[in-house]
Amino acid sequence: MNKYDVIISPVLTEKSYDGIANKKYTFKVATCATKTQIKVAVEDIFGVKVEKVNTANYDGKIKRMGRNEGRTAAYKKAIVQLKEDSKPIEFFDSLA
Repeated sequence: MNKYDVIISPVLTEKSYDGIANKKYTFKVATCATKTQIKVAVEDIFGVKVEKVNTANYDGKIKRMGRNEGRTAAYKKAIVQLKEDSKPIEFFDSLA
């Protein structure tokens, strides 16, 4: 798996903005990605040092269209904590 396949997109919510000051960044990642793969991908792509990675799996929400019922896609979210001596990720600097 390519490092760019591991990280899908950043999660930009109010709760994720609060973590930016503490060097905690939230990403949507591939559902089959491990914590080690996520750590290596973030370090290679952004050039930072990762202290720890927390992950959470989310099921898709049930949605209805008339009588028919279906689910949105399931996804995995990773919260990445950077080391104190690491530089921040530039992408998130303009958002905080």
